[in-house]
Amino acid sequence: MTDPSDRSPAEDASGQGGAAIAARGLTRRFGSHVALRDLDLDVAPGAAFGLLGANGAGKTTFIRLVLGLLLPSSGEVQVDGHSPEHEPEAVRSRLGFVPETSRLYPDLRVRGFLRFAGAARDLAGTALESAVDHALERFGLEDVSDRLVGHLSKGFQQRVSLAQAFLHDPPLVIVDEPTSGLDPLQQAEVRGVLGSLRGRRTLLLCTHDLSEARDLCDQVAVLHRGHLVAHGPAGQVLGGDDPLALFRGMAPEAGTA
Repeated sequence: MTDPSDRSPAEDASGQGGAAIAARGLTRRFGSHVALRDLDLDVAPGAAFGLLGANGAGKTTFIRLVLGLLLPSSGEVQVDGHSPEHEPEAVRSRLGFVPETSRLYPDLRVRGFLRFAGAARDLAGTALESAVDHALERFGLEDVSDRLVGHLSKGFQQRVSLAQAFLHDPPLVIVDEPTSGLDPLQQAEVRGVLGSLRGRRTLLLCTHDLSEARDLCDQVAVLHRGHLVAHGPAGQVLGGDDPLALFRGMAPEAGTA
């Protein structure tokens, strides 16, 4: 994998430093169940921001609301001042998404899949080919560019998933459980990619791995049953004697929301 912090021509032209996320009173209900309740949260441009919590805490719901895959029951969330509900195209153009389970097409070859993903982002012609070539180089996929995606190892499939998220040079990258199921070497490579984003992109990282959050994130927020129970610098929020207490909804004295 080459240094993923190298700027592409599009990055040089845009000078992007990341997109801002702002949530105010954000609530999402599923029938009588409240998955997210009155969330106020800000993610600054260029921040490496970790979203933590046990299963069912509301992390995936928040991500889906930012992506525009769900609509709020009340309140709002914006990306650079744009609403996923009312301005979905403006939001989609600003973000790349790497899901926990790679949503790839196993019967496509790597280069063909990246062309498909780029075209879905309105890239075409020489701009599309340049973006694909740059992604292949950036994520160390040149040697497997003609292989079927379904024949790749899990580590290489994760690289392909990361590559598709960067094709259109988005200022915001959302990554859900980036190293789940990877071996230690693959984990180190993926963390190197994500660590290189600091200051160049806004990274919203959803993870269960506390050490990963400490290593990669400047700020973290911890959710418990839809409530924000802690928010602040990663070292402060996760540096206590019992950081797992946060996952049980017990806010520490310092760094609480």
